[in-house]
Amino acid sequence: MLAAFVAQARGATTAKMGGVGPSAIGSMKTGKQRHAAEEAGLQLANSMALALTASRLLVLGISQPIALGNGGDVKDLVSAAPLTDVDSIEVKRLLIGKTVTVTVRGVPIKLEASGGANAKGLAEEFARMKATA
Repeated sequence: MLAAFVAQARGATTAKMGGVGPSAIGSMKTGKQRHAAEEAGLQLANSMALALTASRLLVLGISQPIALGNGGDVKDLVSAAPLTDVDSIEVKRLLIGKTVTVTVRGVPIKLEASGGANAKGLAEEFARMKATA
């Protein structure tokens, strides 16, 4: 494994907020990302890590992470995509977290990660591997 970080579908944090409105909006966003992942041939997990190997991008099911998205033991391999099918991995900073857009087979999948997650490290390692391929 070259790099990994704990992530969740975009909107998951909003879905966990109190109130009917935020919960509905977050659930709608999360559902949209799950559908996009399925269209790209991947499956997302509620508690997951995104991991990069020399040949594949992995979605790993993990136990519930502790504070700030750190920790979580790997339970199983949920899905994977060959690196040749991964078009890009882009990381953007939010106020207290990050959004990560993984484009697989032309389909963008939006994820969110805590501010301390090494999403940028994974994206940089992916870009390095693509450049040398």
